[in-house]
Amino acid sequence: MSAALRARVAKGITQVVSHGKSLSEVLPDFSHLEPKDRALARELTIGTLRQYFQLKAIAAELLEKPLKNKDDDVLCLILLGLYQLFHTRIPDHAVLSETVQATLKIKKNWAKGLVNALLRKALRESEQLLTRVSKFPEVASNMPRWLIKRLKVDWPESYQEICLNSRQRAPLTLRVNSRHNSREQYLLTLDEALISATPHSLASNALLLDKSCDVTTLPGYLEGDFSVQDSAAQQAAELLDLKQGQFILDACAAPGGKTAHILELSDNNSTVIALDSSAKRLLRLDENLARLKLKAKSVVADASDPGSWFVGEEFEGKQFDRILCDAPCSALGIIRRHPDIAILRRATDIEPLNDIQQKLLDALWPLLKSGGIMLYSTCSILKSENTEQIMSFLKRQTDAVLEKEWQILPGDEQMDGFYYAKLKKL
Repeated sequence: MSAALRARVAKGITQVVSHGKSLSEVLPDFSHLEPKDRALARELTIGTLRQYFQLKAIAAELLEKPLKNKDDDVLCLILLGLYQLFHTRIPDHAVLSETVQATLKIKKNWAKGLVNALLRKALRESEQLLTRVSKFPEVASNMPRWLIKRLKVDWPESYQEICLNSRQRAPLTLRVNSRHNSREQYLLTLDEALISATPHSLASNALLLDKSCDVTTLPGYLEGDFSVQDSAAQQAAELLDLKQGQFILDACAAPGGKTAHILELSDNNSTVIALDSSAKRLLRLDENLARLKLKAKSVVADASDPGSWFVGEEFEGKQFDRILCDAPCSALGIIRRHPDIAILRRATDIEPLNDIQQKLLDALWPLLKSGGIMLYSTCSILKSENTEQIMSFLKRQTDAVLEKEWQILPGDEQMDGFYYAKLKKL
């Protein structure tokens, strides 16, 4: 891997930790690279962010004084170098040589000697450095301190396991399109292509690949034979008790994974309204549905304000048979896939999110038929967003019954952290 590519990776890491960009915004910058370089750039970016709290603590031990904010790119280059030394099999001499040369590529020639000296010192004193930084809670748990405190309160007996599982690599999970073939049939197709996969124990359409790969190279990608979706997220459509011909609302629908699954399970024979406040994200939903040969009506709107969209002839006198309220949340259950969340999320984010979730629940409930089902879901593991939110809702809505509640913690049956509350209207 060249110095120029390392400089590009360091720039991407800087965009996350210093400018608040998400991984989903940064990773497309590598899309035009050769496949081998693209895979390595992704691995180094995600890996450095996954070990961010440890690497930052090691860098602080090595630096005599903190770098200035304008030199955050140099700090991120140092973090990248440390990640390669401590967590990859890239030869030490290559790490040192190319990372030092990368300072020239980011136009910080003055940092060449500094980066060289720090990385060499890290090699010499690796054991002592790791011992010293491991005493810090955020290094031991690889989580920010505020989140460790919250998890201790919510999950006193399992918070350490949650932290551990949240920094493990998540498996690449497929959802087989049941309209095209069965999971067993597609498993045979993969086997013929010498691709090893395992059926998931709880998600009936899920296959876990033994090795990650470029999914566009898998058999049947262009034909829509599968989608990429974690097994926990696949539970949503199954919990809705879907039947053909239903009138269904998918609130906060983009980028469309759950929308597509709803349509697949109802054989593309239900009327699905896919709502999202982001027109850009809805374009991705439309693209995903087109590849899968599925049809929904996508609407750019705020789901918590039905007066702005629940109007016109198509809605007149109607209520929904099913509503999926996949609410905006802290996303703390999917850190293993998106390590940037642990870096970017703040304690002050939670209360505003709680307010949005409450507003959504109260706004959507009147749109549900008697006897209908609303599924509330988040990819969070905080009780204020999940159990406490639903208990409060049930006190406000006397015609709501909780039929099922399910908190999935990161790593449970190889799934992401997710929460579901299945609510039936009396």
